[in-house]
Amino acid sequence: MRRFYSRFVLFSSLTLILIEPLGTQPSPLKIPEPSGAFTPRKYICRRVSGRLNIDGRLDEKTWQDTDWSETFGDIEGRKKPAPRYQTWVQMLWDDRYLYIGAYLEERDLWATLTDRDSIIFQDNDFEVFIDPDGDSHNYYEIEINALNTVWDLLLIKPYRDGGPPVHGWDIAGLKTAVNLQGTLNDPSDRDKAWTVEMAIPFSALREGIVGTPERPAPGDVWRINFSRVEYWLKSVKGGYEKIKDDGTGQLLPEDNWVWSPQGLINMHYPEMWGYVQFSNRLPGKGRERFINQPEEKIKWALRKIYYRQWRKFQTDGFFADGLEALELAKDKDLKIKNWDFPPVIRTTLTMFEAIYSRKSGERWHIRHDGLVWKSGAEASAKK
Repeated sequence: MRRFYSRFVLFSSLTLILIEPLGTQPSPLKIPEPSGAFTPRKYICRRVSGRLNIDGRLDEKTWQDTDWSETFGDIEGRKKPAPRYQTWVQMLWDDRYLYIGAYLEERDLWATLTDRDSIIFQDNDFEVFIDPDGDSHNYYEIEINALNTVWDLLLIKPYRDGGPPVHGWDIAGLKTAVNLQGTLNDPSDRDKAWTVEMAIPFSALREGIVGTPERPAPGDVWRINFSRVEYWLKSVKGGYEKIKDDGTGQLLPEDNWVWSPQGLINMHYPEMWGYVQFSNRLPGKGRERFINQPEEKIKWALRKIYYRQWRKFQTDGFFADGLEALELAKDKDLKIKNWDFPPVIRTTLTMFEAIYSRKSGERWHIRHDGLVWKSGAEASAKK
């Protein structure tokens, strides 16, 4: 299964990782570099006036006036075939909640899991990933199936960096609902779709991040992505079963369809998620320009160093102290106007840090466990 590597193998590695203090030991796992250009999707999240009824239907005028996202594509990007079914999302916000609506085209509505915090991606599901401060640590995942069964968890850091998932964490006050346009678990007919509606309290999204404001402000940008897991099914005795490969007897790989392409089969690369800009304008009230964040060029340059450092470590057993050894000295993405080049790289036997600086004293850092932070002028170090 395509998802087996990115989830279950990583779960099984946690015992080994946790023997040593987190953030001090190199990961025993490979950290591949995403393929394709770095072009995350962008969305402007409009503000809600009045309350939304969370019933899963998305038929209120507020939702009807709200922009849909681009159609979902394969998790790896355009080099893979287009999805069999179409998927779109919408986003809204107010002082208390981030609202999410999703439309999932589906010919065979199927779900089996009913216990909260089940491993929901074992069913067809819809998934939400949220990193409010964009540092790739302390982020949130919510999964839901067509039975409205929820799995929510907090990730201290990505699995690739040795971060354990906090399964016992629940989003207090989370509201979810599902509406089925068809019949569940009945292969005798053809279904149309299912829709999902969520109200995610901002209060819960502050729990993992020190110093996070009570809610976003207009103009703030969060990193968010959405995923859909879809299995190949067949009708058996009036129900559904996952299809197995005739040659190997293994289940056919499930499809992973996303809003913003990841460039590899792993949702836990928060740096690849889309950009969501919060707006004070109501849905349907004029157009608004997305404001690009200049620091994102710096953060992506640091991220490329991070990928290459781990490739170097896996190959040679140590980190490099310069761009030449990382084959990045001529990479145009690393030469950024008004920032010192080359960046400073510091290494030990088990750790590294890369730093971009400029004359104002502002600095951006990345370290071996993938954390990105700002220090210097008008910033406090976050380590």
